[in-house]
Amino acid sequence: MTATVGSNGACGIDFGTSNSTAACASADAPGQVGLLALERGKPTLPSVVFFHAEDAHISYGRAALADYLAGDEGRLMRSLKSLLGTALIDEQTEVAGRALPFRELLAHFIGELKRRAEQAAGRSFTRAVLGRPVFFVDGDPAADRQAQDTLAGIAHAVGFSEIAFQYEPIAAAFAYESQVTREELVLVVDIGGGTSDFALVRLAPERAGRADRRDDILASGGVHIGGTDFDKYLSLASVMPTLGLGSHLKSGLLMPSAPYFNLATWHTINFAYTKKSAAQISELRREAAEPEKLARLQALVAQRAGHWLAMQVEDAKMALSGTAETRMDLGRITPGQTLLLHRPDFDRAISVLVDDIGASVSRLLREAGVLAGAVDTVFFTGGSSSVPLLRARIAALLPQARRVEGDLFGSIGTGLALDALRKFG
Repeated sequence: MTATVGSNGACGIDFGTSNSTAACASADAPGQVGLLALERGKPTLPSVVFFHAEDAHISYGRAALADYLAGDEGRLMRSLKSLLGTALIDEQTEVAGRALPFRELLAHFIGELKRRAEQAAGRSFTRAVLGRPVFFVDGDPAADRQAQDTLAGIAHAVGFSEIAFQYEPIAAAFAYESQVTREELVLVVDIGGGTSDFALVRLAPERAGRADRRDDILASGGVHIGGTDFDKYLSLASVMPTLGLGSHLKSGLLMPSAPYFNLATWHTINFAYTKKSAAQISELRREAAEPEKLARLQALVAQRAGHWLAMQVEDAKMALSGTAETRMDLGRITPGQTLLLHRPDFDRAISVLVDDIGASVSRLLREAGVLAGAVDTVFFTGGSSSVPLLRARIAALLPQARRVEGDLFGSIGTGLALDALRKFG
């Protein structure tokens, strides 16, 4: 996606839960803003870090996932953005025999994102507009401010001297505005990896060049639900029961759920690999009424295949967004094992999440004092905005609005670059 604006040396950085992008004005074509190629010619860099155990090498993005899937010894870390606003950000984890603070982990990735953006652009960046969700943390303004301050501190530490923030759905609105030919009242629906964010914005070609757009932003809001939550709920509903979730102990008590929740949540998967967790699973297998299920769980943990399983679930989620059924490969746990999933299975698993997203959109419209019929366009962006149940819910709320799909992974980065030009130009 490109957009026409002025030119300066600032950039936009979209540090996402699942994927990250960077964008800037072109040095060769004044007035053009575009995404930068960050890995293998692609504009997205998956927000993944892999620490190799043998030589202390660090790989990022698709290369990190490839190294992990190839069986290299080391530690895979994903959904890094989910650490912001949590108590974990002030803690540390063990990597290659040393304690690694989680702040340093985020600095590794954001520093690499900056380095690759500079390499692709052929110049250095010291100023940036960073995207942020409307709420890093729901219902806790102090924790939300702390999350932004943490991200700002990390960005300064990796070399950005001037930093501004913009809500991600508003950045996406700015990207969409480069395409409009008349004034539109637009609801931006940004369903990312970690959050769902919304903005109700008045857009028009003649408004696009204004430095101050506050009067055009009627409302913004969000909820801490995103694609990784869809993954988690699908996993808990359909996959984890094959490993013993929901089964019983010989005593008649329900199987403890902690190991399953850890394995179903990207940023806690490594907790399942601790000695304490492994010992607990061994004990549960001895006491299980269905020990064969716990044997699968034990095999998964022994292989440290939790991230592999989470990737199978993510692939299934994406497949079920386009097809009625998909078959998930579980052969790494039990040779030849597969699991057939249907769209209704996915819909039931995430229905409570979609209800909360729909309620957030309704609340936004009420607070803005805008009737559903006044909204001209719903602009979808974010990797999980294509989930059919979600699209259907939004369509039911705004039946008269036309629906436009933007660059699901690039709209925010492009809009942040546009905003950077306004703020730093």
